[in-house]
Amino acid sequence: MTHWASDALFYHIYPLGFCGAPRHNDFVSDPAPRLERIYSWIDHIKRLGANALYLGPVFESTVHGYDTADYFHVDRRLGTDDTLRELIATLHREEFRVILDGVFNHVGRDFWAFRDVLAHGQASAFCSWFAGLDFSRRSPYGDPFGYEGWNGHYDLVKLNLHNPDTRNHLLGAVETWAREYDIDGLRLDAVDVIDKGFLKDLAAYARSLRSDFWLMGEVVFGDYRQWANPEMLDSVTNYEGYKALYSSHVDQNYFEIAYALNRQFGEGGLYRNLPLYAFADNHDVDRVASSLQNLAHLYPLHILLMTMPGVPSIYYGSEWGLQANRQNGGSWELRPALNLDMVSRDCPQPELAPTIARLARIRSDMPVLRYGSYRQLHVAAQQFAFMRQLADQAVIVAVNAADQPVPMEIPIPDQAGRLVDVLNPGDTFPVFQGKARIDRVWPHWGRILVAA
Repeated sequence: MTHWASDALFYHIYPLGFCGAPRHNDFVSDPAPRLERIYSWIDHIKRLGANALYLGPVFESTVHGYDTADYFHVDRRLGTDDTLRELIATLHREEFRVILDGVFNHVGRDFWAFRDVLAHGQASAFCSWFAGLDFSRRSPYGDPFGYEGWNGHYDLVKLNLHNPDTRNHLLGAVETWAREYDIDGLRLDAVDVIDKGFLKDLAAYARSLRSDFWLMGEVVFGDYRQWANPEMLDSVTNYEGYKALYSSHVDQNYFEIAYALNRQFGEGGLYRNLPLYAFADNHDVDRVASSLQNLAHLYPLHILLMTMPGVPSIYYGSEWGLQANRQNGGSWELRPALNLDMVSRDCPQPELAPTIARLARIRSDMPVLRYGSYRQLHVAAQQFAFMRQLADQAVIVAVNAADQPVPMEIPIPDQAGRLVDVLNPGDTFPVFQGKARIDRVWPHWGRILVAA
């Protein structure tokens, strides 16, 4: 039985930025229902072809959402618990799946249990909730105790996930989110540094709440099978694929993406049976349009994103080729408030969103692009072709990053009389002696070919 996520195309929104929330939470203002701004985007997201939403942090936090203050209530800068409940109910009626961010490695300094430690010191009942708590030294903030922060950031206090009370609190939050908001899954932050025993408990508990609850983890480096396996998560972020997608275009070197996909999904590939979360950019990395030297490469890049193995995702605004870079180590430039009418009218790449929508329709219409095996057929510096195969169905994807049209002769493992291009309707090509002879692949474009 296949999981719903294998059929998903995600649209990723970072709510605090997208909704124009204040940068800092004062913890006293009345809730402002800024999440309601998402309603006006639903039709656009549907036209794009997405059928799932990944909403970044929505629960009470100090600044950016990954510094949680309260797991059980929506951030007042975004609205109330009812604001989120009604939004998700509407999205479900519109046939979207919805996943939220689960931030379980660390909390913010305003987290209620940490504030109790600040107030009561060693007498606090919550000292055991935090990793590395040490009253023999001071923290970088001048607290009368030291503690462990995430990756050297002491505004992010690492939780002690070996403590039963901490674990129960977090699992209780997951139960609340599943029952009160009816979410379909979670993206788990900083999974690569989370205790694997906790991940196993979380996975078992989440699936006891609903069998199709999807768990996807943020992993940048490492063997993804450490976290994506039957005991833990369903998927992890494919950062290897992300890097190869843009740098193979920047360097005019399709051998990089070919190597990555073959290593991951080819015969004997490490992740052949894992539906990795595929993306071209997100809330933490430069917009892909800022990473490319030639913006025309956005088109073959998205052909690859939508046809390679994995569960694809589009980060809000990038469907129009918006540009942004991290500034001084911060990410707010990557997370802007957007006005739908203005950005769709004045966007730098007006043809990109319709192209993504076309690719989404093709992917939706062809199960082989969602479930099929992967096999490399041809690779050159600026041309690349591969095949996806499912039972007796096969599709061949060819892309050309060069500035001029090129002919391609592609070996076809199975004999076919001719190939029909579903991306460029009306174009057909003969197959002779096990080779497809394509007279041209247009510059910065591609072909998606099926047997006639």
